[in-house]
Amino acid sequence: MEQEDRVIDPQWTEVIEPRSGLFKIDVYEIWRYRDLLVMLVRRDFVTYFKQTVLGPVWFFVTPIFTTIIYVIVFGNIANISTDGIPQIAFYLCGVTLWNYFSTCLNDTATVFSKNATMLGKVYFPRLIMPLSIVVSKLMQFGVQFLLFIAVVIYFWLQGLVRPNLWILASPLLIVLMAAFSLGLGMIFSSLTVKYRDMVQLLTFGVQLFMYATPVIYPVSTLPERYKPLLMANPLTAIFEAFKYAYLGAGEFSPGMLVYSSCVVCVIFMLGVLIFNKVEKNFADTI
Repeated sequence: MEQEDRVIDPQWTEVIEPRSGLFKIDVYEIWRYRDLLVMLVRRDFVTYFKQTVLGPVWFFVTPIFTTIIYVIVFGNIANISTDGIPQIAFYLCGVTLWNYFSTCLNDTATVFSKNATMLGKVYFPRLIMPLSIVVSKLMQFGVQFLLFIAVVIYFWLQGLVRPNLWILASPLLIVLMAAFSLGLGMIFSSLTVKYRDMVQLLTFGVQLFMYATPVIYPVSTLPERYKPLLMANPLTAIFEAFKYAYLGAGEFSPGMLVYSSCVVCVIFMLGVLIFNKVEKNFADTI
């Protein structure tokens, strides 16, 4: 009896299709690859202090030494006002917040060029890589933020700072800062894949951007004609909200936070748009 040839229909385990929209974020696909996200976060978090003498202590050394330098240079030599807040608490607040934003932005902008070998070998949602940077740096921020909380409690017991209920808005402020750094990071990561010299430009730009953000000075010290320019920076409302919530000082209003939220949403969507537009060419360009 002759056997008939049968055509076996293969059952594919994964079907890769082009995106249907430039603003689309496939949350379900990212959730499916959550194990990869956890692995990348763990790798980035562990390698930060692996094969070092002090280990995790470096999480505290960096903000402490930076704060001491700011106290000496800006607080004592330049005599910049801190709105009556103890200098250590004031500068540590700005340093902790700025370290998170700047490291997220710088590392996200170069994440694809540093992991180029992965892009051409295996498929995974490319958004996983910049997202892992933001999450891992958030863990580092949490460790350093505990140091800031300890300093706030110390000065609060002495009656030198006045925390208030705006502390409850901390999760929102952190999400806004993370979304802003992720949005800008996706924009620059899309550009640095093709234009490598953008990395040097970004590094220089981030350093200048710190002086356009109330990290080392309060908004109240600026002349009135310069305040609108500073308020245009969406980080201004976030930094001032943190200082007002934990230290009881700073020029802050809910309207500033609404403006900051709107700008962050626009930057984030613009980052998603540019990221999705150039994502399909990442492997070929790198």
